[in-house]
Amino acid sequence: MQEAGAPFGAAPPPGIGADGAAIVTEGLTKRFRGGQIAVNTLNLAVPRGSVFGFLGPNGSGKTTTIRMLLGLVAPTAGTYSVLGLPPAQALPRVGALVEGPAFYPYLSGAANLLRFDSADPTAQRGTAKRRIADALDRVGLSAAAGKRFRNYSLGMRQRLAIAAALLGPRELLILDEPTNGLDPQGTREVRALVKEIAADGTTVFVSSHLLAEVEQMCTHAAIMRTGELVAQGTIASLSGGLVTRVRIETPDAADAARVLGTLGLADVRAAGAEVTAELGGHAPERINAALVGEGVAVRGLAVVRPSLEDVFVGLTGEGFDVDG
Repeated sequence: MQEAGAPFGAAPPPGIGADGAAIVTEGLTKRFRGGQIAVNTLNLAVPRGSVFGFLGPNGSGKTTTIRMLLGLVAPTAGTYSVLGLPPAQALPRVGALVEGPAFYPYLSGAANLLRFDSADPTAQRGTAKRRIADALDRVGLSAAAGKRFRNYSLGMRQRLAIAAALLGPRELLILDEPTNGLDPQGTREVRALVKEIAADGTTVFVSSHLLAEVEQMCTHAAIMRTGELVAQGTIASLSGGLVTRVRIETPDAADAARVLGTLGLADVRAAGAEVTAELGGHAPERINAALVGEGVAVRGLAVVRPSLEDVFVGLTGEGFDVDG
């Protein structure tokens, strides 16, 4: 995978070909009338079986990319494949939720899914009831199947929308901002559901502007900024180039900084009652023992590992929503 810090637009590595990727794009570009470039030479490789976070601030090109992948918008340039096929051939094997669910408020969840299924020309009518029951069971809505949609919570509405995307066998599920606007409970529900779907073997492609949420949900991620790919890789590899630090809270900041320097920790910084340094290969418990042994009052010691927010800021000098 392309590592964090790789040049914008760099081609995806040869290790993931069409057979090993659910989505591959090469130079994918979308320019709107008037010259505005929404997506610029995007080279993306989404491994099969992954939960892939597609990250970026609002307006970074995420939804436009999804629309191209689903054949809803024609690209200006570039090539792409979905499940190793041209998008038109792959669509029956792809489920999608784009820009929120739209259902009849006065109908039940099951009745809404029946109408949704009826609009699909590839769906087998004779199996509709069974498939609807299976989809509702898969998203944990069997008990609410007869409840009117207008009485569903936000989390239940998102789960019903995901059920609609799973009415047929799907190898790839594309979700655009699936936790947008949800309360913490609804967010947890959708996060758990995504993990369950992936555990069953479906590749899940999740677009989001919430970095903390993606860190908890995804195995891989790509970061977009103003239509361009900043980095992509596993969640671990994206932060692998950044340094883990140790943070000490103490009223004896000067003495703590001296002890850390003596121990050989690099980049020691003291600010008020907080001292930080690069952890390197040092064991936190030994650092704590050394500080206490030198008479430093330690109020708190924490190991601070890089987050996706740190990666994005390090690459672009900017931040975007972390918690919502």
